[in-house]
Amino acid sequence: MITEKDLQEAIAECQGERDPNSRTCIKLAAFYILKDHLYPEKPEELTHGYSYAAGAPDDVENIIDYYSDTEFGRLIDGRKAAEVWPLIDELVSVIQLVVPRVYDSFMQKLQ
Repeated sequence: MITEKDLQEAIAECQGERDPNSRTCIKLAAFYILKDHLYPEKPEELTHGYSYAAGAPDDVENIIDYYSDTEFGRLIDGRKAAEVWPLIDELVSVIQLVVPRVYDSFMQKLQ
């Protein structure tokens, strides 16, 4: 298993790259995602001022009700939105760095 120290060293190496390219950005993003997933700084909770405590109104709306034949659709169906949104945010940030044209197109579709 990758230790937190290994990930920190790999991140530092990517950040210290003199002439970064898209491969460097992809590796850096992957290292950060692994670090956040394997060694989270905070327990799994929302940090945006929302609470999903038991008995909160409209708890049902916080569960994703989405099915498609894609692997992604199957994985998110029935999960808490608070678990999925941070992952999607990270993915979109990586796409912004690696393929800005796809990111721009995606953002236009959202607007």
